[in-house]
Amino acid sequence: MKSKTIKINNHSIFYREAGNPENETILLLHGFPSSSHMYRDIINELSDNYHLIAPDYLGFGLSDMPEVSEYDYTFENTTQFISDFIKTLKLDSFYLLVQDYGGPVGFRIATAKPSAIKGLIIQNANAYMEGMGEWGMKIGTFKKNNDMQGLLAFKDYLLSIEGLKDQYLNEASDVDKIEASSYLTDYAFLNRPHAREIQTALFSDYGSNFPKYPEWQEYFRIRQPKTLVLWGKNDRYFSPEGAKAYSKDLENIETHFFEGGHFMLEEYAKEAAKLITNFIN
Repeated sequence: MKSKTIKINNHSIFYREAGNPENETILLLHGFPSSSHMYRDIINELSDNYHLIAPDYLGFGLSDMPEVSEYDYTFENTTQFISDFIKTLKLDSFYLLVQDYGGPVGFRIATAKPSAIKGLIIQNANAYMEGMGEWGMKIGTFKKNNDMQGLLAFKDYLLSIEGLKDQYLNEASDVDKIEASSYLTDYAFLNRPHAREIQTALFSDYGSNFPKYPEWQEYFRIRQPKTLVLWGKNDRYFSPEGAKAYSKDLENIETHFFEGGHFMLEEYAKEAAKLITNFIN
């Protein structure tokens, strides 16, 4: 696996790349509160047979982090940035693996250019309202009650070392399989200059995704991309109902549940890689 950077719109974007470009390409889009680092194990598992590319969004991981006064951190702008990344790397067709924030970014890309998508691999990323878990509903309640103080306090907890360990360890089936480097790396990235303000901006914009759900569901119904759903059942952001909901609109779909959580790939990279290989083949 190689660590690379590329200039997109005068900003440096970090990405991980592995495998032979002559093989099928998988574009991996990460979630909150992590970076492409979350995909390191599954990239290693799949690199013998596939070409894998996993970028850090602007403001995440090792990519540039312009201040919120210099860049408007929204899901629409993040999608445009990744679309420009795709064009720059000349990725004409690929499988799309999305997790959490990667869902709304990836589904925007897929609906805008459906001919580029060879298939969807969805890991704990929602496109249906019935998939809200305990924490998802808690965030929704803060927003419904216009309790910005409560919302931002909860966001600060999620970005703290205690909150990160909570997400990685308390949803896992076997904490011994969770490397401390995972949450410590996230914590280090989240303590870069301006990172907290950036996370607040994008976290606050998450509500912009809900009005897009009908559009994404229409894409599923009309285009019928073949889809593999991999879901950690203990995820407190997104419940198993979110995984099941995709079957309402998608016909060529297979769904697998794991005794893990939001970061189930920390425990099940090998198992997920086998399912992905079977899915693509």
